[in-house]
Amino acid sequence: MYAIVKTGGKQYRVEPGQRLLVERLAAAEGETVALEPLMYRSDEVVCDAGALSDVKVAAKVIEHPRGEKLRVFKFKPKRGYKRRTGHRQELTMIEVTDISFGGKGAKAKAAPKQKAPAEPKVQAAEATSSQEAENGS
Repeated sequence: MYAIVKTGGKQYRVEPGQRLLVERLAAAEGETVALEPLMYRSDEVVCDAGALSDVKVAAKVIEHPRGEKLRVFKFKPKRGYKRRTGHRQELTMIEVTDISFGGKGAKAKAAPKQKAPAEPKVQAAEATSSQEAENGS
């Protein structure tokens, strides 16, 4: 299941649990924001502009970083004109937590927990065969 959302004048394909950098959003870190869906797709349903009122896409704001510095250099030959400026884009890291359609939705899955390693069955089988040999003697 995925959705196409629009934020900051750009469109992104998002799935539950996905993290992405978007243009700066006016929300504090840790807040949940609603993204504007343009399309929704699951195994059973594909909906576009007609049924989008039932689609909800929620994302959690992780942090507000800044992009890398871009250097802009303007130069006109034979005129003595040189200008050097820079720019750093303000960004927001978000994590898509929920995509729902008409009350049914998929939430981001937590990381699977590690199971404790089980004892090998070979040792247990050897122990039972040695005990049977002692009891049979």
